[in-house]
Amino acid sequence: MNTTLTLTVNGQTRHVDVAPDTALLYVLRNDLALNGPKFGCGLGECGACTVIVDGVATRSCVMPVSAAAGHAVTTLEGLGDAAQPHPVQQAFIDEQAAQCGYCINGMVMTAKALLDRNPNPTEAEIRQELAYNLCRCGTHVEILNAVRRAVVLLRDARSTPGKVSS
Repeated sequence: MNTTLTLTVNGQTRHVDVAPDTALLYVLRNDLALNGPKFGCGLGECGACTVIVDGVATRSCVMPVSAAAGHAVTTLEGLGDAAQPHPVQQAFIDEQAAQCGYCINGMVMTAKALLDRNPNPTEAEIRQELAYNLCRCGTHVEILNAVRRAVVLLRDARSTPGKVSS
């Protein structure tokens, strides 16, 4: 049975008429046309579906949409766009940290959540944070380089007022 739920996604209030136990991933992709999060495994194991919920990297394929109501959800689209990418996105572009690109949503969102709570992580902390995001193409080195570059880009952006909004 469907019910109307109110979600805050990328800073906008959205109303959806869905079954409360529907995976947040399906609502984001099918109802709100936000295709950054990807369906990978459907078990919360690969990270392709990662979004940020109240500052925490969250697997949207295993989170019921009802659990997201009343919380701030950020998808890849909520960070930046092609004209003005977020520094984390720009770092991934700069380091060419995508081959097929399927895992990149999860890598970017996980890195963003990490850098929001720890703006200067160690190499071990970066590796630990990304350990449960799967990349089958072998761009691990580039991804690690991108997160390290993001640390620098975010530091530079923070020293320039108004440069980073989220």
